Amino acid sequence: MRALTAVLAAGTLLATAAACSGGEDGASSASGASSVAASPVAERTATASPGKNTLTSAGARTALITEGDLEDDWTQVTEKQAQSWEDELLIGTVDAQQFLTGKTQAADCQRLLDGLYGDDLLGRPSGASELTGFTEGDSRLLYQVAAYDRDDLDKSLDWLGSLPDECDQFTAKGSAGTLTVQVVEASLPKSGDAREGITVTVKGTSGGSPVTLTVDVAAVRVGDDAITVTNGGYGGADHDSTKDAVSHGATRLKDVREGRTPAPEPSEFD
Repeated sequence: MRALTAVLAAGTLLATAAACSGGEDGASSASGASSVAASPVAERTATASPGKNTLTSAGARTALITEGDLEDDWTQVTEKQAQSWEDELLIGTVDAQQFLTGKTQAADCQRLLDGLYGDDLLGRPSGASELTGFTEGDSRLLYQVAAYDRDDLDKSLDWLGSLPDECDQFTAKGSAGTLTVQVVEASLPKSGDAREGITVTVKGTSGGSPVTLTVDVAAVRVGDDAITVTNGGYGGADHDSTKDAVSHGATRLKDVREGRTPAPEPSEFD
């Protein structure tokens, strides 16, 4: 899946990237990345969602959200367009010397940058995987539904939830100079069986001008499957749209897993 962020710098619309699920009421890795402790804000349920249907490609496509699941004026794009989204501002090498624990924290932060650019923050899916994308002005929202190995998925969610502490603020060396990155926890609806969300802000330069890229990353586990949302751009991130995608998307995926056809439009009571 290709990353999702809209870009407008030096008068030119750049391609974007980013791809990961929520913390409270209210997001596999670079080679060699070390494991981290479970996030204190991660929310887990005692059991998985009902239904044991194996997610198929057709089911994953059915579980994808549509324009009707998002407020405002989002326009859905083709799968090919969404797959092509990437943002070179996210390419950088993290300096390990700025961290108290050195290589461990640096590896986590490098995994974050690499995952945002390559849109694989949750790792490689173990089964079916489908994605779609939406644009609104200069912002882009990328949405993926995929099947994962359960243990790997839980580890990825725990890692994602640890990033506001492990990588709260750091710098990296990019092709256009120094990148300043800030990571904060993002509030998400209590959807699915587990969720983590973060907001990532990257400050750098493009075309010789200073730019700031802001991206919401949300990931929600439903059984052994997950939805991933990456939403934002150089004009900021619409947090309400991220929450809509999480809430309505988790409901659609749960319906598919339980053998039901999702409603064409979300309920006003969702």
